[in-house]
Amino acid sequence: MYGGQAVIEGVMMRSPSFWAVAVRRLNGQVTDVWQPIRSPMKRHWFFRLPVIRGVMALGESLGIGFRALAISTRFATEGDDDEEGIELGRWAIASMFVFAIAFAVGLFKVSPAVITRLLPVGGEWFVLVEGAIRVAILVLYLLLVSLLPDLRRVFAYHGAEHRVINAYEAEEELTPKKVMPYSVIHPRCGTAFLLWVMVIAIFVFAFFGRPNWYWLIGTRILLLPVIAGLAYELIRFAGKHRQSRVLAALLAPGLWLQRLTTREPSLDQVEVAIAAFKRVYELETEHLAELEAGPAARPIDVMA
Repeated sequence: MYGGQAVIEGVMMRSPSFWAVAVRRLNGQVTDVWQPIRSPMKRHWFFRLPVIRGVMALGESLGIGFRALAISTRFATEGDDDEEGIELGRWAIASMFVFAIAFAVGLFKVSPAVITRLLPVGGEWFVLVEGAIRVAILVLYLLLVSLLPDLRRVFAYHGAEHRVINAYEAEEELTPKKVMPYSVIHPRCGTAFLLWVMVIAIFVFAFFGRPNWYWLIGTRILLLPVIAGLAYELIRFAGKHRQSRVLAALLAPGLWLQRLTTREPSLDQVEVAIAAFKRVYELETEHLAELEAGPAARPIDVMA
C-alpha cells in the first residue's frame, strides 16, 4: 500500500519500507530525498494486531510527516547563489509536533465535550450533540484554513498526490498528462480518517453517558488511540474493497469532506508527486528483490 501527504511546494510519498519527499525549488528544479522506515511493526507481531497497528501507523505517519515538512521547508526556500533555506532543527520539529497534537486534541476532542456539558442535554443525547458539535468544528476549521492562499497550494499538491496514487492503482503510466484525468479524491485519505474518528467517537463515548467533568475530559483524551485504531481499520478495509456499494455509501461523507482539503493541481505539481512516488516505488521494488535473493544480497545504501 502506497500513500503520502502534501508538504511545502512538494509531496511526500511512502511505501511499506521507505518514504521520499520531492520538492520544487525556487529555481524550478525538483529535488527528492528519501529515507528507510524502521517500523517496530516489522519486528514485533504485537504491533501488527488490528487496532494496535492503526495507532502505530498513525504515530509513524505523524513523525514522517513532520520530518518531510521540515525537509520541504528547507528546499522550497533555498534560493540561487547557494542561498540557504529555512532549516528546522530537531527541537523545532519536536515542538511543532507537541503543539499540533495538543491543538488538535484541545480543539476537536476537549472543547466539544466542554461545550456540550454546558448545554442542558443528558443521556444518549449528550454524545450525539457532542458528536455533532465536533463534526461542525472540524468542517468550520477546514473551511477557514482553505481560504488561506498558501494552504491552497498545499491542497493542490494534496490533489496531485491522490491523482498519482489513483493512477498507480489503475495501472496507468505515470506521466503528468496521463495522471491528470484521475480523481483528486481517495478513500484512504487522512481527511476521511479524521471524519471517521469523529463518528466512531460517538459510539465509543456512548458507554460513558454524561460523566463528571474530569472523567469527561479524561475519556476524550485517553480513548483517542482506541478510536484512531478503529478508524484506521475501517479506512484500510474500505481501501481494499472499493467496489462495495455499501462501503461506498458509508464512506461518502469522508470523500465529500476531501473537497475542502484538495484543489485541482497543475501539471508541474503532478510532476513533483510522480517524482516522489517513483522514488519510493523503485526503492521498494529493489528492497523486495533483495529479500527474495536472500542474505547474500547487498543492502540498500541509506541516503540522508
